[in-house]
Amino acid sequence: MAAASSSGPIAGALRWFALLLLCAAYIQGPITKILDFQGALAEMTHFGLTPAPLFAVGVIVFELVATAMILTGRWRWLAALALAGFTLVATVIAIRFWELPAGQGRMMATNSFFEHLGLIGGFILVALDDLNRRTS
Repeated sequence: MAAASSSGPIAGALRWFALLLLCAAYIQGPITKILDFQGALAEMTHFGLTPAPLFAVGVIVFELVATAMILTGRWRWLAALALAGFTLVATVIAIRFWELPAGQGRMMATNSFFEHLGLIGGFILVALDDLNRRTS
């Protein structure tokens, strides 16, 4: 029985779909912010990011551009590392589970925090894979 190939049209399409799934939150988030810009401003203000309009627009543009770079393969490694760093900073700012009292809210925040660490790991793997493909 032949081993599954890691190249070819099906593998390439599946790889791109996996990248799309990894970037899903960075597509949904900006679209939500665009459709509810007042909500985006409130979110920035809530986290102490001022001026809120500058941060909201910056986050929207950053997430969409980085996602496009990953999906098109243009400087994919750089975009993946940028999203990993962004996600780390945003997670520490927004999901401070250790400050919450014990209970369901803290448990949900803890799960979300560690899920975000998983995203960071995924982006680091994408960067390493892209750099490896460029040098092979």
